Amino acid sequence: MKRIVTVQDISCIGKCSLTVALPIISAMGVECAVIPTAVLSTHTMFSGFTFRDLTEDVTPITEHWKKEGFGFDAIYTGYLGSFEQLNLVSKLIDDFPSLVVIDPVMADNGKLYTGFTVEFAKEMARLCGKADVIVPNMTEASFMLGIDYVGSGYTEDYVKQVLKGLCDLGPKYAVLTGVDYGDGKLGVACMEKESGKVFTYFRDRIDRSYHGTGDVYASSLVGALMNGKTLEESLKVATDYTVACIARTASSPDSVNYGVEFEKEVPYLLELLK
Repeated sequence: MKRIVTVQDISCIGKCSLTVALPIISAMGVECAVIPTAVLSTHTMFSGFTFRDLTEDVTPITEHWKKEGFGFDAIYTGYLGSFEQLNLVSKLIDDFPSLVVIDPVMADNGKLYTGFTVEFAKEMARLCGKADVIVPNMTEASFMLGIDYVGSGYTEDYVKQVLKGLCDLGPKYAVLTGVDYGDGKLGVACMEKESGKVFTYFRDRIDRSYHGTGDVYASSLVGALMNGKTLEESLKVATDYTVACIARTASSPDSVNYGVEFEKEVPYLLELLK
């Protein structure tokens, strides 16, 4: 059985971060070790949530793992909330050589999330240089590259320029999510650093927005890679699964506003792996 470790926070209620990564990756037949960087009572769309920082626990955890001789087939990072956590992940990558997938969760819709700065984005870009695959959205890519955010009206050539800039940071593959050419489609574009080859995959846009869909996407992408799928195949699996989760949630009378019903689409996800 493949074993990965994912580093991100966990919300006790709210479908994002570890709350989706652990069940999705486990359901895909992959052992999912975790390094929780913080515990929240709910995710941040709720007011008054509790928050406990676990940064100080990361080093004791990893030191124990080294003593036990544990190893991993992949390291997958999501939301990292401080410069110190970026440094700890950098050391984790050095200490446990494996496939590295970084989702630089820090911004969307042209704005950084609360608490993040331009300086943080630059350090995240530095960390992305140690990855095999990075999965930013257009906003995150713009901040990491220090370019103006273009939310709509861009061309394929512009997307290729952004992908080239991301590859120049150092990763073997740059994946840009949420690509929208204004034709009713939404999808991903990926560039391989060595060859410059570009792959794209699009689905019809569903005009609904839910918290945590990026985490669902990145988690199923990692799970597919660990199941022996190529990156192109894995991007398709992740896209199709995320779209199915959004569609089910949008049509469900029992849906909640703090995440997608990813659990009910797990059988479809497993079909996609076949």
